[in-house]
Amino acid sequence: MTYAIGDIHGCLSPLKRLISALDLKDDDSLVFIGDYVDRGPNPRGVIDFLIALSANYECHFIRGNHEQMFLDYLNGVQGSTIWAYNGMETTIRSYGTIRSIPEYHIEFLNNTVLYYEEKGFIFVHAGVRPGIPLKKQDPKDLLWIREPFLESSYPIKGRTVVYGHTPLISGPLIQEGKIGIDTGCVYGGFLTAYRVDDNFYLSERL
Repeated sequence: MTYAIGDIHGCLSPLKRLISALDLKDDDSLVFIGDYVDRGPNPRGVIDFLIALSANYECHFIRGNHEQMFLDYLNGVQGSTIWAYNGMETTIRSYGTIRSIPEYHIEFLNNTVLYYEEKGFIFVHAGVRPGIPLKKQDPKDLLWIREPFLESSYPIKGRTVVYGHTPLISGPLIQEGKIGIDTGCVYGGFLTAYRVDDNFYLSERL
């Protein structure tokens, strides 16, 4: 079975409860849709937990816009101060100082991918630009896009896009050719796991 997990945003406790509730088998796989850090109370703990989890299960880690902002800041990319307005303070606080971020966490962030494909599904953080082949998508769209993707039907023909980024407090959003699973855990909603094999959902509150 393959499970996709929505935006975590530093919410370690519901993540642990959710993974425990899934009762994973050895051959199950997990696809994390990005935004592991910022806003929530324990970004560092989330990354440590995900790294440990990947030692026991097949895990695929999608890069979210918050991981990109984190990396841009660490690499001194021009304009990276935008991170300061997007939840940076909770991430830095969880490490103590920016200099205390362990190298293996930076390696984890660098190894995240923009998308993952499996079983007719495309897993991506924000969505895709409708009508453009996956391999020709602008990375910024995969990390940040909203309205052009959200307002589309079947954005990539013959595939279902599983995405996060846009919080949906009322629950997962199933539409033509796309499924939204960011259910706003850090905003008082839920952290959701979606099993692609049979459309099963499981959620945990903060």
